[in-house]
Amino acid sequence: MRATVERPFSADRDRKWDVGFGVDIAQVFHYTSSTVVQQAFVEVRWLKGRLTLGSKEEPMELKNQRLSSGSQTLGINSRPVPSLRLALDEYWKVPGTKGWVSIKGHVAYGVTTDDGWQKDVTQMKSRYTEDTFLHTKAGYMKIGNDDRYLPISFEAGLEMGAQVAGNSYWPMSDGTMRKIENDKSLKAFLQAFVPGGGETTETTYRNATGNIVGSWVMRLNADFDTWYLGVYADHYFEDHSAMLFLDYDGYGTGAEWNEKVKSRYTLYDLRDIMLGTELKLKKARYINNIVVEYLYTKYQSGPLYHDHTQLMPDHVSGLDNYYNHHLYTGWQHWGQVIGNPLYLSPIYNNDGLIEVNCNRFVAYHLGFSGAPTDKFNYRFLASWQKGYGTFRKPYSNPKENFSAMFEANLSLGNHWHLCAAAAIDRGALRGNNSGIQLTLANKGLLCKKQKR
Repeated sequence: MRATVERPFSADRDRKWDVGFGVDIAQVFHYTSSTVVQQAFVEVRWLKGRLTLGSKEEPMELKNQRLSSGSQTLGINSRPVPSLRLALDEYWKVPGTKGWVSIKGHVAYGVTTDDGWQKDVTQMKSRYTEDTFLHTKAGYMKIGNDDRYLPISFEAGLEMGAQVAGNSYWPMSDGTMRKIENDKSLKAFLQAFVPGGGETTETTYRNATGNIVGSWVMRLNADFDTWYLGVYADHYFEDHSAMLFLDYDGYGTGAEWNEKVKSRYTLYDLRDIMLGTELKLKKARYINNIVVEYLYTKYQSGPLYHDHTQLMPDHVSGLDNYYNHHLYTGWQHWGQVIGNPLYLSPIYNNDGLIEVNCNRFVAYHLGFSGAPTDKFNYRFLASWQKGYGTFRKPYSNPKENFSAMFEANLSLGNHWHLCAAAAIDRGALRGNNSGIQLTLANKGLLCKKQKR
């Protein structure tokens, strides 16, 4: 049973400022908890700027919300995190560019709510965290002018996230748990915004404060009267080797073994990427939107990581281990990865460990939808995936998986809606599963009746 009360900004669209709020609660059975507060927020808008306090579902950028497999960094797969979020949701035209350059983005700080779930899953015998803060930010630039008839535009952006502060618990060989108090100072939160510093456990080799992840995203659009075509890319990274495709490797020897004495760098390949295309047929009904995506994550800057030493100055920054971290429980919330769900979420584990057991894979994804009538619409999603585990824990044999879902929506009138869905998994990666979902919803119980 799920109930939502929401006042969207659209109620005051013509005003310079307005206020919105929402509460979205579900009573569930045989799940991670009996009551789920999916959303609870208040927000204020001034012109195009929005300030939100609370837990709210935020849409993906540069991807189709209903048909894409999901963004790799800021996806929609997990339960939202209560945050203070400042956003410029719609593109703002940069002065002096005659409308050809626009920007938008957001910055947010929040705190995760799955401490109890982590303790239940691990039984406090394997790694878990408490009071972890989550920081996200993103910036996008668009080149194109919607006010002139030019159907081609280009969008590019940087999405980043970080887990910071809180306490981490490590299992020790004697069966006890070591408590690690992560840096909770203002400096640590600033270093989550501008990466720098190092972990509490790091001494000689300091990397950065917190678990920092991100993606380079871009999209090319061709928008005509009767059809639209978009081509997009999402490149995920966890450090310099994948973010900038190079890392410093010019350390000295002897007394200068930890000094940067040479202008020498290691160049890494651009292999791991998500590529997609979207086709909209604006006047079609039976099939009016098609999305095809390809994901490759096997490279991860290579299978080796080696810090420079007094005897071996070479520095190799591989073994990125996507979505996992040595202090935090990885890029997940309530067992679901925060990014793309083709990474095997920890909620599937049955060994009491909160980690992504399969982050190296090749996948193909298809989604299409249609609206044969004004009251009936549908969508179909299908993904095939071949997983290789992780570099640290590779599968002895690759595991394949096929997942598919068909969903139909029917408007019954008087605010009533019926949704029916059927889905399957087949393969060794997630097992063989089948399920159906029936939803009967009334949307608009508290809406004011429109005068004729």
